[in-house]
Amino acid sequence: MATTQEMPSETLRASRPSDPVSPLEKEALKQIALLGGIMEQVELNSSEFASLLATSQQTASRRILELVEEGLVERDLGVRKQRLKITPQGLEVLKAEHAAYQRIFELSETVHLTGRVRSGVGEGQYYMSQDGYVRQFRAKMGFTPYPGTLNVELSGPEVNKLRLLKARPAVVIERFQTEERTFGGVHAWPARISGRACAAILPNRTHYTRVIEVIAPEHLRSSLSLKDDDPVELEVEVRD
Repeated sequence: MATTQEMPSETLRASRPSDPVSPLEKEALKQIALLGGIMEQVELNSSEFASLLATSQQTASRRILELVEEGLVERDLGVRKQRLKITPQGLEVLKAEHAAYQRIFELSETVHLTGRVRSGVGEGQYYMSQDGYVRQFRAKMGFTPYPGTLNVELSGPEVNKLRLLKARPAVVIERFQTEERTFGGVHAWPARISGRACAAILPNRTHYTRVIEVIAPEHLRSSLSLKDDDPVELEVEVRD
């Protein structure tokens, strides 16, 4: 039986489709793409590829085999050089990497928060019914908030983004008093969730939290058919 190296043409599909693509494999894909490997086959030998990756020839050969085995690259073996072309699956990996870099450079304007829907203790409806908040949100955020909030809990590394958010300029909702009590101030940022306009808010008194509250002119749980533990992504504007 012919070995993989002896085959005149290789187009192997991913044997580990659920495995993440390593940074080293992404770098190898990027180098092939920069040579035109998305549109056409590119000719490379292991020595040339090693120079592009600043690694040994043995490591470069192993990297190519990994890309082929995972279905990210198609390879035709020639007499002196191999011809490589990025597969649709490999292209999706590069697109995801591109999107990640876009987010890095958009941090000056946008923070993307990914979390899960959580039930609160019912305070959102009480607070968002207070005229002192309603008037300020209407004047400063451009909409009358539905009397309630959508609680989004962040976990793992996503929690770091709350600190990033707190460090950026916010719309200040001032504290106010009624005959019964004093209501604290709130920091708010224009946001979007599933394409719908909303606002992300954090009470001024909050020091450590994993939960960010979302207000909108509509009942988001109903309009977006959300239930507890559903994943959501919040796109928060943080322009100066």
